[in-house]
Amino acid sequence: MDLVGGCRAFVSVSETGSFTAGAALARIPQPVASRRIAALERHFGERLFDRSTRRARLTPFGRDVLPSARRLVQLAEAMEHDAKQARLRPVRVAVPATCGVRELAGLAAEARARAIHLEFRAAGPAERAELVRTNEVRAALTAVPAEEAVWSVPLGVAGVAPLTSRVVHLETLRAGRSTGVRRRVWIQPEDDVPHVRDRVLRVRDAVGLSPAQVAVADSLTSAAAEVFASEDLLLCSVAQAEDLGLSWRPIGELAPARGFGVTAALAEDADRLRTTLHAAVGRCLGAGR
Repeated sequence: MDLVGGCRAFVSVSETGSFTAGAALARIPQPVASRRIAALERHFGERLFDRSTRRARLTPFGRDVLPSARRLVQLAEAMEHDAKQARLRPVRVAVPATCGVRELAGLAAEARARAIHLEFRAAGPAERAELVRTNEVRAALTAVPAEEAVWSVPLGVAGVAPLTSRVVHLETLRAGRSTGVRRRVWIQPEDDVPHVRDRVLRVRDAVGLSPAQVAVADSLTSAAAEVFASEDLLLCSVAQAEDLGLSWRPIGELAPARGFGVTAALAEDADRLRTTLHAAVGRCLGAGR
């Protein structure tokens, strides 16, 4: 039987002295209150109310068990309150610093509509997984090879000057004999991971670029500044190029991509990000653009 529901009806009727008023206080129909109290009486094997009068009067047994019934109802209400507060407690998620404010706000709003409250902490690839391990966040969007990823973001190169060709071959960045200009490709911290960086470096060596022509920047801001001030190129996604106002093209010799998975302390948190919020997370990462 529903012991809590029965006790709630019992306490409400005892406080009002009426089955009708007690049912209203408990926010249930009067027949439901009567059935719950009758079930409670059958469960205990004793009458709780003297039904020989018009007013609902407690029997001696009813008076004896009323304090315990009150405590049970109060405990149930406290538990419901605590559960509601726990659901409102935000899930902290470590995300790439490349995620835009607008996209993160959209993700948070979509999650809230599904009673999931998210907070974000921007961090680099190596730090995000560590934040989960140290319980500083509950989940993280981690960098993984594209073939193992839940979300994949194609990368290319982007520059200030319009890129007229359909693709950019890195071999065309070799310094000209007349000018001696060495254009560089800047790798931002988010892509300073083996499955992206090392592939680009192998192509650099294969096509005869100098080691300095592919460099890892300290930040996206510093990399973008180098590109704005020169003919250098930024390794980035389409979304980032659009945000920065740069002309983007894929690379001719390879097709690098950022891959993202989910690491979480609780499987439930990981599943929500992978499935329920999959599209919104993808928009934050720049997938599908």
